[in-house]
Amino acid sequence: MKKENVVNKKSIFMDLNKNGIKDPYEDPTLSFEERARDLISRMTLEEKTSQMENHAPAIERLGIPEYEWWNEALHGYAGPFPDPYIPEMGEIATVFPQAIGMAATWDPDLIYQVSTVISDEARALHKGEGRNFWSPEINMARDPRWGRTEETYGEDPHLTSKMGVAFTKGLQGENHYLKSIATPKAFAVYSEENRRHSGSANVDERLLREYYLPHFKACIQEGKAQSIMGAYNAVNGIPCCANKALLAILRDWGFEGFVVTDCGAIENIYEPPPQGHGYVKTAEEAVALAVNAGCDLICIIGLPGSPCEENGEILKELRKAVEDGLVSEETIDRAVTRLFRARFQLGLFDPPEIVPYAQIPHDVVNCEKHRDLALRTAREGIVLLKNDNILPLDREEIKSIVVMGPNANETKFGGYSGVASKAVSPLEDIKNKGAPSKVRYIEGCKIESSPSDEVKEAVKAAGESDAAIIVVGIQEGEFSDREDLSLPGSQEDLILKVAEVNKNTIVVLNAGGVVTMENWIDRVPAVMEMWYGGEEGGTALADVLFGDYNPAGRLPLTFYRSMDELPPIEDYDIRKGRTYLYLKKEPRFPFGHGLSYTKFEYSNLKIDPEKSRKRDVRISFDIKNVGRKGDEVVQLYIHDVEREAQDQPIKQLRGFKRITLDSGESKKVNFVLKPEDLAFYDERLNFIVEPGEFDIMIGSSSEDIRLRGKW
Repeated sequence: MKKENVVNKKSIFMDLNKNGIKDPYEDPTLSFEERARDLISRMTLEEKTSQMENHAPAIERLGIPEYEWWNEALHGYAGPFPDPYIPEMGEIATVFPQAIGMAATWDPDLIYQVSTVISDEARALHKGEGRNFWSPEINMARDPRWGRTEETYGEDPHLTSKMGVAFTKGLQGENHYLKSIATPKAFAVYSEENRRHSGSANVDERLLREYYLPHFKACIQEGKAQSIMGAYNAVNGIPCCANKALLAILRDWGFEGFVVTDCGAIENIYEPPPQGHGYVKTAEEAVALAVNAGCDLICIIGLPGSPCEENGEILKELRKAVEDGLVSEETIDRAVTRLFRARFQLGLFDPPEIVPYAQIPHDVVNCEKHRDLALRTAREGIVLLKNDNILPLDREEIKSIVVMGPNANETKFGGYSGVASKAVSPLEDIKNKGAPSKVRYIEGCKIESSPSDEVKEAVKAAGESDAAIIVVGIQEGEFSDREDLSLPGSQEDLILKVAEVNKNTIVVLNAGGVVTMENWIDRVPAVMEMWYGGEEGGTALADVLFGDYNPAGRLPLTFYRSMDELPPIEDYDIRKGRTYLYLKKEPRFPFGHGLSYTKFEYSNLKIDPEKSRKRDVRISFDIKNVGRKGDEVVQLYIHDVEREAQDQPIKQLRGFKRITLDSGESKKVNFVLKPEDLAFYDERLNFIVEPGEFDIMIGSSSEDIRLRGKW
């Protein structure tokens, strides 16, 4: 990740001055902050507040064009609002696997490449203009019932930090100018849909700092994110976008960018339950609270029938709040300065010839190189959950295949998706890889349908085939949480009946979250998680099924045996047995789990013997591939032996690396634990490292620990 050369300011100034720079804000040799402050000083109060909504109007007398802040890029460029809600309006761009599928790669360098492509394509599609993206979604998927689990990087703050930082850096670029602006969201403790507009996430300060916030801190301090979105929900009774103490944490971390409310969150502050929090009684009070707390930009939903369908109503309330003395004009100036500094950082007020990202040509959009990256990402994210010596399929032995299931002939992208030029379904590439003459297709059932004569036809075909591949799915997404973690409709019935007549039944999960499978897991020899694999998901699946690619994806989530193992979704205290950090019961598949078509041997663990709490701990071990070429994801976990049992996670991920080894090849793997990796918050919120022993665990998953040591 090299920094590009900063433009030669002196030569720029000389060239532009020939054309007559009128005012300081037009001078690219000045700092972005200086230019923003100069521009704001020339604006009236009404003009300034007009810029504090996501659809900012033009101010022609100052040469300010209109600007739409709301753009989405969760796993590919999805366009400005309302394109992500009405996909047919969007422009074609490369569609990568959904965020949870990217997390399953455990490959931050790859995710950096993905987000670099996304921002490249956005620049190319908009004539070089920079965009602000309300991505990535980095909240903890601490409960598998959360409808937006698919949009996240999973349940662990360390994994999420690494993925979020990589995605943020790729979106923003590493230049004097920003290529685009990343907006990690939603701050904070948001992981519930049914109560998101009116509910409160109640957590103690230690859990907040140790579990719910580290990934936001990483995206700000390491990723240099220039924007953060505030959440709908309340934290400990105070709505996030009106929570001054919560938003102040961002500035304590050194955050210099702007804070945007989630869309419609201002209404939630004053609307009475169950629509909102009812925290104050009027829109004027609500918007004043939010701006005083640190919100700089207000997102208006603007959909038909929404409270803010008429643009500008909230801004009228904001101007009234200034007139009534609830908000100072200095506070407005602070917010608008942050917003225009961001627009200057994007180069929106400068000639395109001096903004390096403005030169990206249109022909990069969905080019072959980008489609290849989408395929690589889909391959790396596929997780082989179970394999009783049936996979990979032998093309010579398997003479006939029946493909079935509600998602077999569909291409599911997941939420906030763009428009692909093509999309490969599982069926399409299974036919390509297995030869069309050998592959039959029968839908079998729909996702939520009752058992039907389709099912009968599928069972008959399975009995006549050498192998049966069932591609199943779930109903999930924003706006509602899942009531059940099992496969909906008659899908389980289809699996059980097909497995009775075909011993080579393979179940493929085409989903964005956890599925319970106790009713059928012991009846089938192989189960695979393909997530929502993007435009090349079907190709990636077939590559793994037929052994053209050796799978190495790892679960970023715990797969529970039963929903009965979970506390209520409204309870945010994960210490009550939620996630791999605190789950004491045996999961169906643990966090970090994933099988391969080869085997790896771990040996020779060495841990730095010096036990200074103020220096790095160096760890090394050897790993050898004793089979075919493949990737292994090595994982480092720690356990603080001295810390109180009720507070202490069973183990915590503190490092991971995805490595490729040829057959018979060995490598030495090195990890470095920094003092902060061993620290926790005490009762006085001091971040400390205790004296005493730590368990050091190296494994292939959180449960498959191969090497152990003490430090």
